[in-house]
Amino acid sequence: MSHNTYGHLFRVTTWGESHGPAIGGVVDGVPPQLDLTEADIQPWLDKRRPGQNRFTTQRQEPDTVEILSGVLEGQTTGTPVSLLIRNQDARSKDYGDIEDKYRPGHADYTYEAKYGIRDYRGGGRQSARETAVRVAAGAIARKVLTDAIQIRGALVQVGADTVDRAQWDWDETDRNPFFCPDHAAAARWIEQLDQVRKDGSSIGAVIEIVASGVPAGWGAPLYGKLDADLAAAMMSINAVKGVEIGAGFGAAALTGEKNADEMHMQDGRVAFKSNHAGGILGGIATGQDIVVRFAVKPTSSILSPRATITKTGEETEIVTKGRHDPCVGIRAVPVGEAMMACVLADHHLRHRAQIGAQ
Repeated sequence: MSHNTYGHLFRVTTWGESHGPAIGGVVDGVPPQLDLTEADIQPWLDKRRPGQNRFTTQRQEPDTVEILSGVLEGQTTGTPVSLLIRNQDARSKDYGDIEDKYRPGHADYTYEAKYGIRDYRGGGRQSARETAVRVAAGAIARKVLTDAIQIRGALVQVGADTVDRAQWDWDETDRNPFFCPDHAAAARWIEQLDQVRKDGSSIGAVIEIVASGVPAGWGAPLYGKLDADLAAAMMSINAVKGVEIGAGFGAAALTGEKNADEMHMQDGRVAFKSNHAGGILGGIATGQDIVVRFAVKPTSSILSPRATITKTGEETEIVTKGRHDPCVGIRAVPVGEAMMACVLADHHLRHRAQIGAQ
């Protein structure tokens, strides 16, 4: 299997399967003399970790990260940083019934069509378990970016129910199990997801990631556009089916007058009266907040019988047992933050290499 690496100067390669002994990754291009220990990475992994409430999979993984290389006495050396996260609560027997069946909505069929073999145990490499390594890499990317850049994520829609942006409170995302910035919406989602979970079903979601403090100039035309790299990064996350930057698809309903982010001078600096562009114009950052949203489909592993076929072409039904997220979009929030961090770290290093500036 190829294409397990993303990034140009800040490069991340991940490896491992959901039910293998471990998952891990190698982060190359990390500048030397950055302070880095496992304690810098673990809080971000804990944010994504499964089994923390009844609205996520009950698989109990501590997701404890080990740094195997690239760090000496708490500082990066400039050599590749190797990361290891051991799998400790895999239950492969839960998947015995689907060894010869393809799960609708999953990549079972396409993996076997491509490789002639697939790991049916929890989805193998196609499992969202792989995203834990991305989150660990994102923690390192934040070190590259420094505290000057703040990256925050929020769940803004579950099913058809959206947050009230007039009630947006970033602090609220730390006070509920959904990373939701609207207290009232979070309360509604508790009832909604309890019913979804009891029904053995699942539901989709929309996540918004905002990066503040990114200076104007990062990104490049034409094939190094910051928004293109961000869109590709978010689309690479499991179960993501759509990405938009700024106003996104909503821009199609605006006139040119409304969509244009008018400019003026404020305290001797360029400022904008709106941010429909999501902080990026011509593939280059404007200095405004970078705003990305992505849609996550409902978890495909559900208890409701679904029509499918076997490996030998026989029509049958399938029920997916095991421990699954009723809304996988919840744990996608820290994953989206990590992907934003990795892309920005890469563009920061690329900008510095070409322009010689921070």
